[in-house]
Amino acid sequence: MNIKNLEDILGYYFNNKKLLKIALTHRSFGAYHNERLEFMGDSILNFIISFLLFKKFPNLNEGKLSYFRANLVNKNTLLKIANDLKLSNYISLGEGELKSGGMFRSSILADTVEAIIGAIFIDSNFLNTLNIVENKYSSIIKDIDSFDNCKDSKTLLQEYLQKRKKILPNYKIISIYGKAHNQRFEIECSIDQLNIKTKAIGNTRKSAEQEAAKIALANLVKFKKN
Repeated sequence: MNIKNLEDILGYYFNNKKLLKIALTHRSFGAYHNERLEFMGDSILNFIISFLLFKKFPNLNEGKLSYFRANLVNKNTLLKIANDLKLSNYISLGEGELKSGGMFRSSILADTVEAIIGAIFIDSNFLNTLNIVENKYSSIIKDIDSFDNCKDSKTLLQEYLQKRKKILPNYKIISIYGKAHNQRFEIECSIDQLNIKTKAIGNTRKSAEQEAAKIALANLVKFKKN
């Protein structure tokens, strides 16, 4: 594993190469693995993305900024960055994970991106980490034109809850308004474990569920510190 090639792609060269090696090591490989660095990287990434969004969208309210942030730090976005970095070529995995194709598993790749961000922060400082993240996210953030163009709200909410090992939401119809050819659906999204209930109305059940999930996610990201 030639980690210098990865450093070239990152645009950052570690003072302590061991930190990068640990960031690339899955827990299946041995006692020294990347979960602590992932914990650090997750927090740093959320802060940096918040800062970048705050600068880019001076007129967006807190709820919309929170929703953008959830969209930018979710597994799918991190997987895109992992693929850009070609991380599957560098991750150290245990034999079982290797045989099952763990180097291509989205959750492992996404977690490794966060671990690398944590490692950069520990190895240097916040400014260097900010510059690296901003560089890797520049094209992704540039493509966000409006709040409504964010991806599937139900998927984002599910990923958010799964990452934190929370019970998944339940959706149910509260009311149906109008005649059969012109109905509107009122949907409740409930997350009982977190005592959260949100409601939304849409022209279809699916659109109402998406809107209720969007509101729930915005509330979760706004108030979470767990």
